[in-house]
Amino acid sequence: MVTDTLSAGSPVSPDPVRTARGPRRRSLYSAQRRAGWILVLPAVFALSLVTIVPIGYGFYLSLTSYNPVERGGPRFHGLDGYLAVLQSGEFWHAIWITVQYSAGTLILAVPAALALALLVNGRFPGVGLFRAVLYLPRVVPLVAVSMIWLWLYSHDGLFNYLLDLVGLPPVDFLTDEDTALASLIVMRAWKALGGSMIIFLAGLQAIPKSLLEAASVDGCGRWRTLRHVILPLLAPITTYVVVVDLIYLAQSFSEIYVLTSGGPLSSTTVLNMLIYNEAFEHYRLGNASAMAFLLFCLIFGLAYVSIRTMSRGGRR
Repeated sequence: MVTDTLSAGSPVSPDPVRTARGPRRRSLYSAQRRAGWILVLPAVFALSLVTIVPIGYGFYLSLTSYNPVERGGPRFHGLDGYLAVLQSGEFWHAIWITVQYSAGTLILAVPAALALALLVNGRFPGVGLFRAVLYLPRVVPLVAVSMIWLWLYSHDGLFNYLLDLVGLPPVDFLTDEDTALASLIVMRAWKALGGSMIIFLAGLQAIPKSLLEAASVDGCGRWRTLRHVILPLLAPITTYVVVVDLIYLAQSFSEIYVLTSGGPLSSTTVLNMLIYNEAFEHYRLGNASAMAFLLFCLIFGLAYVSIRTMSRGGRR
């Protein structure tokens, strides 16, 4: 009888445990979502308060003419401030100084960091301590490093003392228009060595040893192995180091403010230094904000190129 009834297609009662499991899962998922929003909202509020709102207000100021010393608030004039900045000789001079400063630092720092990474990639007594010493400038604050180099470059500093020992005249490293920018480049390249070296070292240690052994079996010497095996494999790492360092260098301010304050004769006035002068010396906050957003566009473009280049390297 039971068999006949089931074969006739009589309805089967649903499992009460399985039926209750669906609403319970949905309830648990909703509770997790609420808990997630509760945990995230304080961070979102803090981020909006200290980052998004100031950025929005800064963009509004870039569309105005505003001097806080004068009476009255910002006077809206649209994109006229951007056009005025783009027609300014000071702005393009600061761009040119920024390009020279960034390019000179990269030309010195990147090959030197790669050479140091190749050196410390081997195994020898004290290699860990040697790596730590080379990385030490990276962890020292930039202002502290700048103060040390300010003494090194001074008229009675270490460098002029060494020049005097070999019978050479002293050099005005930071007060001569011809040497100030080069002196800043040397200091900044030294500061960047440690971080770039560690990144290159990680890339070197990720290269499969089988490739290096195969190159050795094929008769490649050290130079050919470096040129045809190691450097091509390090191309994405090199791109990352160059572009990230370029982004940092484009925002340089602290070391220049401490060492030269943009002088002599504006020979070291990079774009961030010009923005500071416009905002806090001439009180032209509208122009300063416009310059800041133009600098942001430049940095955003560099970051975009970096991401695209690195993704292409990863696909290869």
